[in-house]
Amino acid sequence: MKVDYIALSVPIFFLLIGVELAYAFYKKLKYYRFNDSISNLSQGIGSQITGLFMKTALFFGYKYIFEHWRLFELPNNIWIWIALFIGVDFCYYWFHRMSHQVNALWAAHIVHHQSEEYNLTVALRQSWFQSWFAWVFYLPLAWIGFDPLMFVTLSAFNTLYQFWIHTRTIKSMGFLEHIINTPSHHRVHHGSNPKYIDKNHAGALIIWDKMFGTFQKEEEEVYYGITKPLASWNPVWANFHYWAELWHTAKKIDHPIDKIKVFLKPPGWYPAHLGGFQAAPEIDVVNYKKFDSSYARNLVGYVFIQFLIALGAGSALLFLYWQLDIAAVIYGACFTILTLLTCGALLENKVWVRYVEFGRLIFSLGGLYLFHELSIFAVLAGSMILIHLISIIWFYYLQNTILNATKTSSV
Repeated sequence: MKVDYIALSVPIFFLLIGVELAYAFYKKLKYYRFNDSISNLSQGIGSQITGLFMKTALFFGYKYIFEHWRLFELPNNIWIWIALFIGVDFCYYWFHRMSHQVNALWAAHIVHHQSEEYNLTVALRQSWFQSWFAWVFYLPLAWIGFDPLMFVTLSAFNTLYQFWIHTRTIKSMGFLEHIINTPSHHRVHHGSNPKYIDKNHAGALIIWDKMFGTFQKEEEEVYYGITKPLASWNPVWANFHYWAELWHTAKKIDHPIDKIKVFLKPPGWYPAHLGGFQAAPEIDVVNYKKFDSSYARNLVGYVFIQFLIALGAGSALLFLYWQLDIAAVIYGACFTILTLLTCGALLENKVWVRYVEFGRLIFSLGGLYLFHELSIFAVLAGSMILIHLISIIWFYYLQNTILNATKTSSV
C-alpha cells in the first residue's frame, strides 16, 4: 500500500508553523505577514489538489520502468535503503539544479521562490505543475532496480526533510554545515542577491553542491524572492505568470530556433536583437521595498475563515477522494482553488471580487449535494450549510468596506 506521508504530515507542518510564529511574535521578529502567509499556504493547498490528478500516473511511470527494464534484482536490506537515500538525494539535486537553468522548468519551480519572506510557510509554497516533470529525473533509480514503494517512501522523506530548513530562527549548525543542507544554506538558495542566485540546490546533503561547484556560504544579508517580483497574491497567476512572460518574449522573435531557445535557455536569456542575456540586478538596499497591499483590517477575519474552509475542503479531498466519484472530486478541487483565488483578490482589493465572491458562495452551497453519499456528510451537512449562509451575510455587510478599500488602492 502506498502511504502519502506528506499529506499525513500536514498537521505537524501547521503545528511547527504555529511554534515559529509564536517565537517570532515573542521576539518581535517581522518574519510573518498575513497576506504573504496566506499566499504561501494557498500554493501548498493548490499543489496537493492538482497533484491528486497526477500522482498515481507518475507512480506507475516509475513502476513500469522497474517492472520491465530494471537491470538488477536488489534485496530489501539496510544497505539498499541507504544507497537509495543517497540516489534519491543525488537525483533531486540535478532535478532542482535543472529547474533553475532551463526556462520551461523554471516556469514551474519559480512559484516556490516568489515569497519575499522566509519562514516555514514558504516550505509549503509549491508549484502546481512541477511534479508533472520532476519524476523523470528519478527514472534511473527504477532502471537500476530500486523498488517503487521504497522510492516513494524515501522521496517523500527527502521532501519532508526540506520543510524545517525554511526558517530564519536557526542561524548556524556548526560542523553539520559541511554535510547536510541547513537553514543557512537554504536561505542562500532563496536569495535574489546576484551572488546567491542558482546556488545550494541540495535536498538533504549539501555535499552535491560542493562537489559540482554550486555551493555558496551565507555571507551578507539575504533578500528573498525573485528578481522581478510577482507583486500579487493571486495563486493562479503565480503558477502562470512566467509562462506568459516566456510566451510574450517568443512572440517578439522571428527566428524559429530562437523561439525554442526561449524555453530551453536559462532565465535571463534573450536573443541578441532583444539585448542578449540580462543578468540579475544588484539589490538597491536604499530603495528596497517588499510588495504589500493595503486592505481593511475587518477583512482579515473573513479572509482567514474562508481560507480555513479551503484548507478543510482540500484536506478532505486528500483523504477522501477515493470514496468520491469524479464529478465530486472535480467540484471539490474547483471550489478549493476558487476560494483561494478570492482570498488573494480580497487582499489585493480587486474590483471584480465583489461579484465573484457571491457567485462562489452560491456555487459552493449548491454543490454540497455531490457529497451526500459520504457517511460523514450527514453529520456535517447542517454545519456546512450554516457556515455558507453566514459567509453570504457576512460578505454582504462587508461591501462598503471592500468598495472603500478598492477606491483607496486605485488612487
